[in-house]
Amino acid sequence: MPAVILACLLLLVASTVQDLQVLGSTPSSRQTRKGNDAEVEDMTQRATRSEVLTPAGERITLLRRLALPAIAMLVLVVAWFAVSRLAADLSYADLRASIAATAPATLLAALAFTALSFAALTLYDLGALAFIGRQLPLPVVALTSFCAYAVGNTLGFGALTAGAIRYRFYTSQGVEPEEIAGIVTFVTVAFGLGLAGVAAFGLLSAAGEFAHLPVSPTGLQWVGFIVLAVLTGLVFAAGSGRTVRLFAREWRLPSRRLMLRQFLATAVDVSASAAVLWALLPAGSASLPAVVALYAVAVGLGVLSHVPAGLGVFETVIVAGLGDRVGMEAVLGALVLYRVIYHLVPLVLAVLAISLLEMRRVAASPRAALALRAATRMAPPTIGAFTLVLGAVLIFSGMTPVGEGPLGLLEAWLPLPLVEGAHFLGSVLGVVLLLVARGLVFRLDGAWWLAMILVPVSMMLSMAKGMALGETALLATLLLALIASRRVFSRPASLLHQALSPGWLAAMGTLIVTAAALLFFVYKEVGYTHELWWQFELSGEAPRSLRAMVGILLTAGFGAGWMLLRPFADATALPTPQERDRAMRIVAAQPRTDACLVAMGDKRLLFSTDGRAFIMYGRQGRSWVALSDPVGPRECWPELVWRFVEMAAQAGGRAVFYQVAADSLALYADAGLMAFKLGEEARVPLADFDLKGARRAGLRQAINRADRERLDFFILTPEQVPARLAELGAVSAAWMAHHKVREKRFSLGAFNPDYLRGQPVAVLTREGRIVAFANLLLTGLKDEASIDLMRFVPEAPNGVMEVLLTRLMLHFRAAGYASFNLGMAPLSGLSASAAAPVWHRVGRAVFAHGERFYNFAGLRAFKAKFRPEWRPRYLAVGGGINPMLALTDIAVLIGGGLRGVMGK
Repeated sequence: MPAVILACLLLLVASTVQDLQVLGSTPSSRQTRKGNDAEVEDMTQRATRSEVLTPAGERITLLRRLALPAIAMLVLVVAWFAVSRLAADLSYADLRASIAATAPATLLAALAFTALSFAALTLYDLGALAFIGRQLPLPVVALTSFCAYAVGNTLGFGALTAGAIRYRFYTSQGVEPEEIAGIVTFVTVAFGLGLAGVAAFGLLSAAGEFAHLPVSPTGLQWVGFIVLAVLTGLVFAAGSGRTVRLFAREWRLPSRRLMLRQFLATAVDVSASAAVLWALLPAGSASLPAVVALYAVAVGLGVLSHVPAGLGVFETVIVAGLGDRVGMEAVLGALVLYRVIYHLVPLVLAVLAISLLEMRRVAASPRAALALRAATRMAPPTIGAFTLVLGAVLIFSGMTPVGEGPLGLLEAWLPLPLVEGAHFLGSVLGVVLLLVARGLVFRLDGAWWLAMILVPVSMMLSMAKGMALGETALLATLLLALIASRRVFSRPASLLHQALSPGWLAAMGTLIVTAAALLFFVYKEVGYTHELWWQFELSGEAPRSLRAMVGILLTAGFGAGWMLLRPFADATALPTPQERDRAMRIVAAQPRTDACLVAMGDKRLLFSTDGRAFIMYGRQGRSWVALSDPVGPRECWPELVWRFVEMAAQAGGRAVFYQVAADSLALYADAGLMAFKLGEEARVPLADFDLKGARRAGLRQAINRADRERLDFFILTPEQVPARLAELGAVSAAWMAHHKVREKRFSLGAFNPDYLRGQPVAVLTREGRIVAFANLLLTGLKDEASIDLMRFVPEAPNGVMEVLLTRLMLHFRAAGYASFNLGMAPLSGLSASAAAPVWHRVGRAVFAHGERFYNFAGLRAFKAKFRPEWRPRYLAVGGGINPMLALTDIAVLIGGGLRGVMGK
């Protein structure tokens, strides 16, 4: 048994660290392949056919989505079964009496310990920011930390984890994704190590109080000693720049001072939160060190169970550890009050704080404006989490009897059918609020409108079913928050077309299983008969709750079934010429030249509802890959991103955004995606571009050499291209044959006559014969110019592409263009720090040693000759192993199949 406890403590730390690690490799970019138009079309058709899921594939996808929630539900059922066996002699009346007997002073003490715990939690973020070298105003960090933990402690799944909420906020503050990963890693590891340390202290000092368990006190003390020895070794190993190898990678340790400060903060946090439970237990029934040790183990097992909020698992451990010594009714009563005080009260306060800030539209100072911006970022997940909790409250309320006092009032004022209907409908609306909550988390306007209808109705039903003043007050708080934050929920999307993630399925299942366990506990002394279904009496609480449970199950089953099994209209067709022309008109009115790749016609299109913007994307395996950011007015982007993410989820796929800019990362964070750096894009400012000075000596020499070689530069207009198309094709074929390459697709153009006819082509000629060319990517604006294909004949002079690019830059500078885009250098600009994420370390290794597949370093060195500004480009995708799987699919998508990936 001691070995099991030690394994749990160490596994907690390992799990929280390893969940943050993602391995992957990036595909080559800006390469071309050997082939012709027929081959490209054939590859596209084969890929399109392979992307359609067969019925067997659809069933596998559905089973994959249901596996994790099913496992979590199995753990939860076992946990509640264990609690019911341990509390077999306890009645619901005894539990209510124990809760009612809690003194006001005890409640105040529990609230004070809660405040102390959340104050210590702020130090987590401050320590993490100090570790990565960032600084933000204390009030803003405190608000972010408070909201993140208020939501994460209460729910803790999917978009409602503390890490996901931090990602939303810090992304909007300009913090780099890898720095946010450092913050989340720091906070997670600090909590895991601190939790293990606090548990170890508790075991050393209070092992004797667990003599009633089948565990040797000496064995428990040895567990505590081993854990403390490991943590002490980490503290002594700490120092500026010191690293330690753990979990197959090197970690940069924080300074000894920062580590000690963080251990102290974690000790205060865990001890204070455990003290909340300890204060609610009968005085003198258990010592604080014993409760702290048991609490730390219960929290760790709750995290490892993957059950949202550790519900059931946490209670089982506490009941098993303290039930025999303290009394079952006292322990369960304390656990109920603990959930209310430590989880519900902070969440209510977070919602109120955000509501007050949202109502203060005009900020008086820069710091107040920053706090308002933070509140806006925090509002959707916080209000969504609160809605989910209130849905649970309505469900649980339907499973419990009404007190005698409210029953007397109801009998005097309301007819029985109204009371019965209110009880049933209140529980059903609780389930609907669970589904609405997800829409609020992702800022759907439809979810906001539906919540604005459901919340007032639920308030009236709460009063009609049992004069539930507490429920009504909580619902009124939610209504206030919804009104105050109206402008935040601006994303137009259908609430009925949401795709439930495994986390949300697990959360709904957790609440329904818990409601069933509560029903059986409350009415375990009532014998079941068929007549219960048809018994309608004001005092007939059991039949009312039984009917409410059926309504809950039917509503949840129908809602989840609709979202999981509804038919999906998959628009697999490539765009028609009319749709392509429509997209090109949008491209012409915006600045980004990479959007011109839509002219290839090999990518599907998703237009915004108003038709002013679009996303171009491809499909490979389960990955739905959007190329770059949406194209069109920026105000259309949020709707498009959300529709694309939901469309991919409905088809059982993963949404991926490839090569997105840093200034749009907050948009993808709102949609629940994370960012991973792919490389850097080279952009040359043209206003000061010339060939003067020592820095441009190499380019100047290349131009002089081209003049001696009698290389002439000019640009073919789209009208002139058809006449020279055969000559351009011969240059392209010679280039591919010489380099033994194939045509690529998706993020790169190919030599397609229809594609080339629609745009200018820059050429270098010698004695009238084309020796090199590049097709130009231009829009109707003069923000930037770029190129796609770059090809030359084998006998062309050395440095011919350098000459062509230099001539183009001089030409577009004279034409008034602002910049010239040289494209992305894959894997460049990744951090070399020992504390860098695994993503960066693997990427740098490929950058340095991947010449067999692609000349990464050579490409960056070539582009660096033009002294560009380097701008980061990212992959936006879900966490876990999704980045690695997505990049594999992207490589196949660009290469035109596995053959294209494995070959050159």
